[in-house]
Amino acid sequence: MNVRIMRSMGVVAACLCLTAAAVAAEYPAEEQSTRAEMNALLASRVAVGYRINPVDLRLRGKNRFLVGLGSYLVNAGGGCNDCHTHPSFAPGGDPFAGETELINTEQFLAGGRQFGPITSANITPDENGRPAGLTFEEFEHLLRTGREANGEILQVMPWNVYGKLTHLDLRAIYEYLSAIPSLPNNPDPGP
Repeated sequence: MNVRIMRSMGVVAACLCLTAAAVAAEYPAEEQSTRAEMNALLASRVAVGYRINPVDLRLRGKNRFLVGLGSYLVNAGGGCNDCHTHPSFAPGGDPFAGETELINTEQFLAGGRQFGPITSANITPDENGRPAGLTFEEFEHLLRTGREANGEILQVMPWNVYGKLTHLDLRAIYEYLSAIPSLPNNPDPGP
């Protein structure tokens, strides 16, 4: 009897090993399929980012994948133009007035939108190519914590939402913002 039990256990063990081997052989294919789908998703976001970008980009020395993804996040998902450009749309290009959208590229992300006593910041690159004059580490810290260098907490800016983005997403936003034209602060702020 012990021999029959041992033989049965051997058959079960062999079946389990064969099943495990079959599953392991299939898993990389599933993983590869998932990776291919993720790559296609990211590639489509990068392509859309370049298509909807409203300004000339300075791509020299930039990671083009991150710039495209950043444009997608800033211009399609983040709505950054709505608060950081005043006015948001060029004359005759206000979709809320039934016109075909035309982004105000003359003041694109140069700040100037007023929310009571608060005026949105210029987030275009400074003379060193740093968006809003921030290093990436400062930028990421600001969006994750909402705290400026002086310790004040950002008001109006939904940092508590953007701070939940992945490190890659924030890196992409930063890379895109570093590639857009540098502009002086908006000379005509308003609501």
